[in-house]
Amino acid sequence: MTTRRKFLTGAALAPAAALATPAIAQSKIRWRMQTYAGPALAEHVIKPAIDSFNKIAGDEMEIELFYADQLVPTGELFRAMQKGTIDAVQSDDDSMASPTEVTVFGGYFPFASRYSLDVPVLFNQYGLNEIWDEEYSKVGVKHLSAGAWDPCHFATKDPIRSLADLKGKRVFTFPTAGRFLSQFGVVPVTLPWEDIEVAVQTGELDGIAWSGITEDYTVGWADVTNYFLTNNISGAWAGSFFANQDRYQELPEHLKELLQFAMDSSHYYRQWWYWGGEASLRVNGPKMELTSIPDEEWAQVENAALKFWDEIAAESETKAKVVEIFKKYNADMQKAGRPYRYS
Repeated sequence: MTTRRKFLTGAALAPAAALATPAIAQSKIRWRMQTYAGPALAEHVIKPAIDSFNKIAGDEMEIELFYADQLVPTGELFRAMQKGTIDAVQSDDDSMASPTEVTVFGGYFPFASRYSLDVPVLFNQYGLNEIWDEEYSKVGVKHLSAGAWDPCHFATKDPIRSLADLKGKRVFTFPTAGRFLSQFGVVPVTLPWEDIEVAVQTGELDGIAWSGITEDYTVGWADVTNYFLTNNISGAWAGSFFANQDRYQELPEHLKELLQFAMDSSHYYRQWWYWGGEASLRVNGPKMELTSIPDEEWAQVENAALKFWDEIAAESETKAKVVEIFKKYNADMQKAGRPYRYS
């Protein structure tokens, strides 16, 4: 016979065992990540990787993806991530105004790379990963992974066939690239990413030096510009994934590993998407006429870049270290010969 005392004792004990599993179950981890890219571009440079991550992570974690300027302006991405307003970012250091010694090298540092594969080699085999990790650790941000994007070309309304044609051109570009190009008469202009197409249409901008031809077609800039300059000031955009340091450290190891796989898949996707796209659209693209500045004349820009490197190196010990790595790497590639370098 069950007495009231036995019933209450059993009731008090039974739930402890019955609720044991729910009590230790972890709630779903939710991150907010913002990319530098608008929706059309993000469909290629990040969304496939995040979609895969979320599918595999299932009930354990979800990354909600936001596009350029959707939560905060791109120039405020670093501060928002540092404060924990957002958890992670995909951007270059330069655009998000990171307060580090390596910020100037993000995006398009003039002639640091010739091809997209140069970027991951510089980070993984020549020591840039360690330098970036150290710099961002100082400011409460985890540098997760660096990769390559497209080369930097001019898309313009009027043809560019000589350096003289650049003078006075109002161009949307990255901060460091603009600083470098200003010596050739280029007038760098900063505007919200989503305003660029209209700014070209209205004459506020004469051109764009923000991407290669693949992005010109993808985001609509090929619809408002007429010419594409085949000379570039950098063979690849260097960008990264970043996270708030505390939020990253809270992740269990297997989710950190999954995140790394997702970022690697993004890097791989961009390698073939840009490489194939740049060639295909130059050959088959119907919207932009290709122009070139003669090699002898363009050599002035390449030589100016080496002087620019030395100017940057003189600013700090860390910057000097990075510039020395660039010099060493490019010298190695030159010595290696074809196909690493053809001239």
